[in-house]
Amino acid sequence: MTATVTAVSRDEGHHFSKPVRDRIRLLAGLGVEGDAHLGVTVQHRSRVAQDPTQPNLRQVHLIHGELHDELRTSGFEVAPGELGENVTTRGIDLLGLPVGTRLRLGDQAVVEVTGLRNPCLQIDGFRQGLLKQVVGRDEHGAVVRKGGIMGVVLHGGEVRPGDPIAVELPDGPPRPLERV
Repeated sequence: MTATVTAVSRDEGHHFSKPVRDRIRLLAGLGVEGDAHLGVTVQHRSRVAQDPTQPNLRQVHLIHGELHDELRTSGFEVAPGELGENVTTRGIDLLGLPVGTRLRLGDQAVVEVTGLRNPCLQIDGFRQGLLKQVVGRDEHGAVVRKGGIMGVVLHGGEVRPGDPIAVELPDGPPRPLERV
């Protein structure tokens, strides 16, 4: 199966869900044009409160559409954009990628993976009990986060549903994703 973009979303305001669009434009070093999280420095409210000068390692949020399928089998109907992602994918194990992986989205855009999204209690405000579905523990007791990955825009361009995704792994030993 070829990895593809299945949906794109953005929202000018700081809302939990983002409306699905027919296209988004990624801007190098900034994020998604017209999105509340656009910027060189952190834009997430909780992080701005801690230190507004931190670099924005969360410019683009990607979720694998397979998570929506998994949630559906657990009784949760979740559509693209509803968990706040900018890009919904299919056919790629986003959570298994190492830090520094470059994702080519469509013809021009390149996003470098920075880490895991850390879902918070707001997700239960969206659908009660959903947090337990996207954050859990493995058989060894380690925390498992399934709420997608975050990245920074290295090269801008338009991204649309149906665009192919090419994966370029970083040189050197792989560094596992951690929350950012």
